[in-house]
Amino acid sequence: MLPIVLLSVFGIINLFLGFMRSNRALLPFALVVLALVFGVNLLDWNHAGSITGLFDSPYVAQMLTVDNYSVAFSGIVLLTTLVLLPFSRSYVAAGEPNLAEYYSLLLFSLVGAIMMVSYNHLIMLFVGIEILSISMYCLAGSDKRNVRSNEAALKYFLQGAFATGILLFGIALVYGATGTFQLNELAAAIATPANASLQSMLYVGVLMMVIGIGFKVSAAPFHFWTPDVYEGTPTFFTAFMSTVVKTAGFAAFLKLLLVALPGASAVWLPTIVAMAVLTLLLGNVGAAVQTSAKRMLAYSSVSHAGYLLLGLIAGRGQLSGPAAQAIFFYSLAYSVATVAAFGVLKLVSDQRQREDYAGLAGLARTNPLLAFVMTVAMLSLGGIPLTGGFFGKFFIFTAVVAQGYIWLVVFAVLMSMVGIYYYLKPVIAMYMRPAEPGNEAPIVVDGFQSATLVLLAIMTLVLGILPGFLSGLL
Repeated sequence: MLPIVLLSVFGIINLFLGFMRSNRALLPFALVVLALVFGVNLLDWNHAGSITGLFDSPYVAQMLTVDNYSVAFSGIVLLTTLVLLPFSRSYVAAGEPNLAEYYSLLLFSLVGAIMMVSYNHLIMLFVGIEILSISMYCLAGSDKRNVRSNEAALKYFLQGAFATGILLFGIALVYGATGTFQLNELAAAIATPANASLQSMLYVGVLMMVIGIGFKVSAAPFHFWTPDVYEGTPTFFTAFMSTVVKTAGFAAFLKLLLVALPGASAVWLPTIVAMAVLTLLLGNVGAAVQTSAKRMLAYSSVSHAGYLLLGLIAGRGQLSGPAAQAIFFYSLAYSVATVAAFGVLKLVSDQRQREDYAGLAGLARTNPLLAFVMTVAMLSLGGIPLTGGFFGKFFIFTAVVAQGYIWLVVFAVLMSMVGIYYYLKPVIAMYMRPAEPGNEAPIVVDGFQSATLVLLAIMTLVLGILPGFLSGLL
């Protein structure tokens, strides 16, 4: 797991770069670091253990594992951050004094994300979640002069602390019932319990762990923090929060359920089904009534957690099965489209100082590229054919139908129709409404950001036209 070491070391080095008079070197440095780590991560593909031998020690090897599953999901979070960074150019241009700290926190949070997708020990899961969460608490309140940002950080921290306590208590109960933190040993202990009287303790612990992780991935009914936190957090960090945190959370969730807790499915499966139904309903209905594009994307993030929960329901067998493949593809398609949507929204809000639909009005006339990329992103998030989002939902639904939950897929399709309604709102505003008075000037977009937006749109369309090239990847 050389990426963990590199991210930690370069995160510390980046802090020292903050002492320079100019912050212009920080963004190129962060981009080079992420590109390097992304490449190093890919070197572990198809290797049963890190090729560097860095984590082959018997002490560490039992805590973290390197396999195609961890490499694939680590690649998603690294790639997402890499294509998101160009939209922080406004911080560079404004001479943001804390930019080095921001980039270092992003690098450190990726350490936690990689731990979450690579853990083989419940304590490492907890450590990874905390590294990621603490970084996000700080970034949520990074706009210190903004009351909304302060409110977002406080809400996120307080509710996150409660969720962390519930998760840790659940881990303690599971350990008390099984006597181990190792995932494989947990599965064996649950399959052949040594003391049947401890089963109740085990089941309560499993439910508490599901609740704790459910908070992290914005699953209902533990999603109430999401709209306010996403709205108050600076848009750049909201994009990171809604993609990287969710991808790492669901990768960790699936690994926990498939590897450690298959024998306790009688407890967690009905709970996940109920959470999925609630999440789809509240996320889509909540998004449909919003007037703010940013708040709509917050509720949209909740709804997509519902679709990913369906993947957990379909989870059977190994981490290379159809459910894991579907969650991987969905996470990639969702992350690419979400970064594109938030990227456009950030560029617009930086100049027009608005995050509602009216702020997007007339964008097709002033900035056709921004309008096109936003449209592609909305269509993908809505699951329209020829976009990655369509096949993301198709693979999820197919895996769920194979497990016999046809009624659940019908409900999810109905909720997807609601999603199309609110995803078309920004498109209608951009193409069918004139710009508000004072917003007639084109949005300033530099060449690097334009190239990134074009790349994101191409990736979304390629995932929708050629989805097969990722099939069987895990």
